[in-house]
Amino acid sequence: MFFKKVEENIELRGSKKDDAEPLLRSLPTHRTFDYVLVADKVDNEQKTLRQEAFIAQLKKKNIHITRITHDNKDFFGIRAPSEMFEVYQYLLKVSDSCNCCGDEKGAVTQATRIRIVHFILHHTYINTGENLEELLMKDVFETMFCLHERKQQKELRKKWARWTALFSRQPVNDIKSYFGEKVALYYLWLAWYTKLLVPAALLGVIVFLYGLAFFNTNPLIKEVCESNITMCPRCEKRCGTWQLSDSCTYAKVTHLFDNEGTVAFAMFMAIWATLFLELWKRHRAKHVSKWKVYDWCEEEEELIMELVNDPNCKAKQFRHSYLRSTLVLILVTLMLMLIIGLAHALVVFRVVAAPLMSESKWQFLKDNANLVSVFLGAVLHYITIQIMTRVNRWVSLKLCDIEKLNSLAATERSFTVKMFTFQFFTLFSSLFYVAFFLGRINGHPGNYVRLAGHRLEECHPSGCLTDLFIQMAVIMLLKQTLNNIVEFTVPWCKRLVNEKAAKKLERKCGHCYRKACREENGCIEPCDICKHREWLRNYHLASSDAFSLFNEFLEMVIQFSFTTIFVAAFPLAPLLALVNNIFEIRLDAIKMVRLEQRLVPKKTNDIGVWTKLLEAIGVLAVIANGLVIGITSDFIPRLVYRYHYGPCAKGKLDYTDCMEGYINDTLSTAYMNSSNFDAFINPWERHNFSVTECSYRDYRNENDYSLKSQFWMVLAVRFAFIILFEHVLVMCKFIAAWFVPDNPTQVKNERLQDKLTRLKHELREKKLSKSTDV
Repeated sequence: MFFKKVEENIELRGSKKDDAEPLLRSLPTHRTFDYVLVADKVDNEQKTLRQEAFIAQLKKKNIHITRITHDNKDFFGIRAPSEMFEVYQYLLKVSDSCNCCGDEKGAVTQATRIRIVHFILHHTYINTGENLEELLMKDVFETMFCLHERKQQKELRKKWARWTALFSRQPVNDIKSYFGEKVALYYLWLAWYTKLLVPAALLGVIVFLYGLAFFNTNPLIKEVCESNITMCPRCEKRCGTWQLSDSCTYAKVTHLFDNEGTVAFAMFMAIWATLFLELWKRHRAKHVSKWKVYDWCEEEEELIMELVNDPNCKAKQFRHSYLRSTLVLILVTLMLMLIIGLAHALVVFRVVAAPLMSESKWQFLKDNANLVSVFLGAVLHYITIQIMTRVNRWVSLKLCDIEKLNSLAATERSFTVKMFTFQFFTLFSSLFYVAFFLGRINGHPGNYVRLAGHRLEECHPSGCLTDLFIQMAVIMLLKQTLNNIVEFTVPWCKRLVNEKAAKKLERKCGHCYRKACREENGCIEPCDICKHREWLRNYHLASSDAFSLFNEFLEMVIQFSFTTIFVAAFPLAPLLALVNNIFEIRLDAIKMVRLEQRLVPKKTNDIGVWTKLLEAIGVLAVIANGLVIGITSDFIPRLVYRYHYGPCAKGKLDYTDCMEGYINDTLSTAYMNSSNFDAFINPWERHNFSVTECSYRDYRNENDYSLKSQFWMVLAVRFAFIILFEHVLVMCKFIAAWFVPDNPTQVKNERLQDKLTRLKHELREKKLSKSTDV
């Protein structure tokens, strides 16, 4: 008790310059501030009263406040009393799920202090019922942040947060100690994902090289390049007929990604996604067991911190309202309809842009109108993604407010699912159209389907896969490259501009010779100028919040979706993801350690609902790749032609020439009025007019435009392949998940031994306390 009283006296005297300095030097007490609040000095009496009321509420909880004024700003240094953390440790010890994490005894780490104080600050209310979040929104306080620890920050910069450590192993234990388990698990997952991308990237490159090896010798490419077939106009009024041989380059590019190798690669990636997740669960189990948080429960820790903040608090009851759930479901449906509507708007843009560019004065645009419209559509899609990301976040937050969940962890899970769903539809709606609808709903000559007065787009005679590849490549490259540039340069420029103010204070502190100002362990309190210099240094860093880590996870899970879902159309996606992630790890590390304010350390034992979302993506990848191979690519039509309609099926030629005539077989004939190419003549009336023959991609009879039996044969084989492909791969995924257990045997044995040791320790203490009583 005497020691506590002395400590309280020191707290009271700490504001009187150096009166308490001898005692401060002699007592090994905690002198690092847990949080800093910043407020503008204003003449508004209401804001001033609210500031004072909030500070008064903190003081009632025995929280020590140090106030320093600089440039019309008030800085409030916040330090929680040691008794608060003793209560936290005791409650951890008697809890059900958090009692063996190691934090229930020994010194309280700065990361734990920050987490508890952060919770208390957000759950402190003034007499008007407003909390800190509302006060920040009303500009009563400008901002809040926790401080970087200079010594640990230097260590992380040396080991991890530098470009020269690009290929070094990550110090996950140091990251866990400084940023908490949640951030450490993100980097652990990202490193594991990057490591397992290596075999996927290598195989993708092999598939690409396989297509490249037959770039000039493939018989299908030769048939296109040496063809004299006249094709029907791509649009009306402005477009004329064109030669199939003009699209020789397009056919070559298509073959790079639409060959037999992509089928095997798609199957590999579906199984790879399952193995990645199962092996990640084992990898995670090893580390969370080592960190003693295997059984950790975030909801239970939240309840403990509620008690630390207010011993008389009441538990938030679980609630469920069918009315609120129905309202949320309706609003989510409306939001998804809006996102799909935007995808349709992009389709309209492409439909209108192609014919407009075909009459351009520039020859390049005129000759490549369709290709340029695809590129412009992809760029416009990227811009739409950037705008909708902000809209999606706002809507997701509002929907979570409507739900009124009982814990922060449950709210975070709900927000994550909603935000990911909206982002997924925003990114992939246009891709699904290109993959499964482009060129399949546009009708035929004389009966074209129209949108905004224009014909719908058609696929190239070589197939639709190249359109999907272009769309994916543009979005993936733009999203990864531009996002990384913006993520790094914005905080870097902010630090560059604002660090001048901190340097002025450094010069002021040049006359301070107290050892406390150079002490980095947080045991001795520095002078006010040095204290404020440190606060200002952190204040001028880019702000970080609960969304900082969420944004990184969302970016990587979306990238995982691109890497797996349409990998059959873009085998180089894993390679692009691998290269991006190698730099992403260091970029995020430099940003968190050097350019941003310190993230609030959070304790957890898993990456949360992201695991479920990754599993859902793995299942969707099987379905999507089966549909891409079966419907989008020409793999099935080529297969049917080879074994049923081609020369080899009739026993005419060697096996090497089995695909001869395939391109011509996929084309049908139409008849145009020679004086007006926009007027198609019915086949049975062609003898009454001067007509010009042209070809278009479809399986139709030239006599009445009816579908050939070959169309139905190909369609039947497509569906049979999709069903077989998906059932086989789903079975393989289940076998892989069963074969690779989530928890290694070593982890199970270590946990068993830890429990036995803890129980033995409790038993010895019980016996010792009985013998002492006797």
